[in-house]
Amino acid sequence: MLCCDTVCGFELASLQRGLLRNGRISSPSLAAAGGLGQDAPGTPSSGRWRKKSRVWCLHTEGGLTCLSRALTSWLLLPLFQLNQLEEAADAAHTFFMANPEHMEMQQDIENYKTMTGKVHLVDREAKPHMENYSTGVRHYDQEEYALAIESLERALRGYYTADVECRVMCEGPQRFEEYEYLEYKADLYEAIADHYMQILLCQHECVRELATRPGRLSPIENYLPLHYDYLQFAYYRVGEYVKALECAKSYLLFHPDDEAVLENADYYNSLLEETMDPETIKPREEAAKFLRRHKLESDLLQMGATGLGFVYTEPVTTCSSSLPLQVPSGVNSELADGPALSLGKKPAPKMDRELREGGSLLYSDVQFVYNSQQLNGTQRVLLDNVISEEECQELRRVANGIMLAGDGYRGKSSPHTPNEKFEGATVLKALKFGYEGRVPLKSARLFYDVSEKARRIVESYFRLNSTLYFSYTHMVCRTALPGQQEKRNDLSHPIHADNCLLDPEASECWKEPPAYTFRDYSALLYMNTDFEGGEFIFTEMDAKTVTASIKPKCGRMISFSSGGENPHGVKAVTKGQRCAVALWFTLDPLYRELERIQADEVIAMLDQEHLGASDLNINPKDEL
Repeated sequence: MLCCDTVCGFELASLQRGLLRNGRISSPSLAAAGGLGQDAPGTPSSGRWRKKSRVWCLHTEGGLTCLSRALTSWLLLPLFQLNQLEEAADAAHTFFMANPEHMEMQQDIENYKTMTGKVHLVDREAKPHMENYSTGVRHYDQEEYALAIESLERALRGYYTADVECRVMCEGPQRFEEYEYLEYKADLYEAIADHYMQILLCQHECVRELATRPGRLSPIENYLPLHYDYLQFAYYRVGEYVKALECAKSYLLFHPDDEAVLENADYYNSLLEETMDPETIKPREEAAKFLRRHKLESDLLQMGATGLGFVYTEPVTTCSSSLPLQVPSGVNSELADGPALSLGKKPAPKMDRELREGGSLLYSDVQFVYNSQQLNGTQRVLLDNVISEEECQELRRVANGIMLAGDGYRGKSSPHTPNEKFEGATVLKALKFGYEGRVPLKSARLFYDVSEKARRIVESYFRLNSTLYFSYTHMVCRTALPGQQEKRNDLSHPIHADNCLLDPEASECWKEPPAYTFRDYSALLYMNTDFEGGEFIFTEMDAKTVTASIKPKCGRMISFSSGGENPHGVKAVTKGQRCAVALWFTLDPLYRELERIQADEVIAMLDQEHLGASDLNINPKDEL
């Protein structure tokens, strides 16, 4: 009975939230205030208040979890106990769409799908306009232009409807968080102006709200204009030149200096001028009204910020272009004299530094295996013989003496999959155990020494112009748990990127917390091969298409840049134990690993005590 009450209560909460939204939207006065038919300005909110008013969010150490989707995670156990497995699968999927780093939920989803045979899961909190946009882009990429047009036009209609709803939800009591309300004093006119500006701020930022995928903090850049950019070329490809010109002119409202689309518009003019006057074709009215209102709101907010003394920064999500200007695949050769039509296939993620590789490996015994091209990617290298067989065996003995289950994951012994045990240890812990005599000191210092050797190789091979610092050093082992390996369909470590939040649905990698955005390069130095499974894999941004697979063995090291250009993961370890030294590096000295600095001090102290540091070829000031 308790489970039934819980489910009913959560369903009622979700229903009441929907009724509140629909009630506000159905109010004629409020709908008019938010509609595009009014040239008068509307109203946007501070990002913080907006998130708290429309959706309750919790800032946790794992990132941002929003209440509307947290409700679905709380529904899982009651639904499962009531044997409502299909509903539980949808609830799990809804939560996971906003929290893709939640690995346990990913495993739950696979279990529900296996139990129910359900293939297509429903996101109960999906944004229809964004779903249609993603569908349209997929059709566009597959050159299915008629289907792309249908989905993108539906996405546009949904966007403008969602815009009205978003703006209406801003109506109601407001307050600036930075105000001290116990000391807040204002006369009637000041209070009215203050209230109106907060409503205006809420509504103005709807452009950010509608362009942000569930669970993300950053919006998709240039989101609304991109609809028109995709449409102008799609309409051209199906021979509807009037609509192609209309959409090109609509896009140019947002980006009047975009040379590629300007050329496209001129080309469409030339196709139409024999049958009609192209000047009679105007940009779409809803786009013109939207932009006119947005600019007027921005002017009012800037003026209000000066008069009322609050800080305001204009969002750039409407006016920043992220697509390159390039010719798409499949353009007919007869267009050679026409414009360079925009919207080619989406490129690989941009790197924020010059890409170079092929530098010296520094050590004569280190063997080059594959470069980026051979590994089908960017900034990748595979090396062998980085450490010897004897050093591998010595590191394994150290691992057995110092490793702790769940180290680095708050003691969770199975942080990535329930089918394996995860153990780890830091270089400082190794040195501490060595100093205390709990493991051989020489072996503990070997961990320190080989990690420094790896750092020097990575810095040299990728020909970096500045010092590469340790960001985190971790010796890790993954052990297959007996009796849990049959019919495994999970990964030992799910596909991810090391300095951004991978979003396969959007083909984006969001460089924002809780990701370690300061990491620049990564490396994995393997210690053994006596296990089954555990291959390291690179994938495309879809987190499905494998581009390279690497079998670990003693002395082998894979290194790569840490961004969204290199999604990677580890296949299931199905037998035995797989051990490696995991290394992350940064070019920013502000993010140097604190434990590494402390380890340097321990090494310096040991050298001063004449414990043979010179024989081990260790430089205590390796990072200074």
